[in-house]
Amino acid sequence: MRIEIICTGDEVLTGKIVNTNFSYMAQKLEDVGLSVHWGTTVGDDRDSLLRAFRLAGERADAVIVNGGLGPTVDDLSQEIAAQAAGVELELHEEWLERMEAFFLKRARSMPPNNRKQAMLPAGAEMLDNPIGTACGFALDIGKARFFFTPGVPRELRRMLEEQIIPRLLERGGEPTSIFLKRFHSYGLGESHVDQLLAGVEAMAPDGSIKLGFRAHYPQIETKLTVRGTDAGDISRKLEPVQAEVRRRLGNFILAEDDKTLEGVVLAELLARQGTLAVVETFTGGQIAVRLAPMPGAEHVFRRGIVVREFTQLHGVLGLEGVHLAGPMTQETTEAVARAARERSGATHALVVLIELDDGPDRIDFGGTIWIGIATAEATAFRRSRVLGGREWVRLGAAELALDCLRRFLLGLPVVERIDFEKT
Repeated sequence: MRIEIICTGDEVLTGKIVNTNFSYMAQKLEDVGLSVHWGTTVGDDRDSLLRAFRLAGERADAVIVNGGLGPTVDDLSQEIAAQAAGVELELHEEWLERMEAFFLKRARSMPPNNRKQAMLPAGAEMLDNPIGTACGFALDIGKARFFFTPGVPRELRRMLEEQIIPRLLERGGEPTSIFLKRFHSYGLGESHVDQLLAGVEAMAPDGSIKLGFRAHYPQIETKLTVRGTDAGDISRKLEPVQAEVRRRLGNFILAEDDKTLEGVVLAELLARQGTLAVVETFTGGQIAVRLAPMPGAEHVFRRGIVVREFTQLHGVLGLEGVHLAGPMTQETTEAVARAARERSGATHALVVLIELDDGPDRIDFGGTIWIGIATAEATAFRRSRVLGGREWVRLGAAELALDCLRRFLLGLPVVERIDFEKT
């Protein structure tokens, strides 16, 4: 099936808004084996929209149009869709009632211009939007089936997953059951993971399992898309393959499916009624930012300390007799971790101290990362050197520190060679 995505709006075309909706849609479609052949961005101009719709109707089998379903004068999708399909706009009474109830429930009066959102091309199929006032719809233009979606990301995502993808799969004659299994790993490069997992697709001889990757430093997402006749068929096919993926990637798998590294760490601390103090330099508090807002973190996250210079830790932690002005050492890192735990009263402390190279930011610019973990009974230490520029070092340091804590909590080796570090 040849699929085109059309994103509308002057703010998207001019770059005032980053078009994350396109990447989300393309990835979700790829996850279920549907490939996007064309991506088009069009401003709020009637002639340009009409040409884009007609061209897509000639070359694509299915088209997803994102945006232009709002109540304002520059929301043109319904009007131009009707013109391209050669039909009139009609008031959709059911959606009008839904919108009025939407506003009434929030003790608000519906503005008159919202009525425009219930005007759909004659013969269009309504696509439900349970969390907004923009009614999605589908109709044929040329030889393609068009699906019109709201621009609000959370509304689009729900409509895509619940309304559009099932219709596309049915239209393409795909199996009714498709499942996406995801593994999130840290420490292995994309080509390395590809080599490690060579041949796993062949474990499903009918070709019903597709292996894919998505690299977003510092993590790699490994995807298994499984097709089957029903949930039981999918489970039988997936079980031996996912077991083999776990075996080959081993300790580098930090989470699966919708779980995250910080979520795994938080769950482990909650399970043992543990608390955590964090000390960060140069990261800008990225570890605290990832942990502190999570549900349940109020029971775990005891304290976060963010400084730019090591010597600033003296006053904060009372590090008498600890030398922070010279080169960092394992002993100093562990001393900072012990002091952070004792001062905060936490059961666990995580410290990441970064010594940056001198000079301008460049590809060979790097930093040495010193990581310390302390409890009342034990300490753990990890030293690593990462190159690639300031942002690469910052992101890598936060990820490495959280992963070291995950490994410590799970009883895994804290020190294990990763592809991103230099010796």
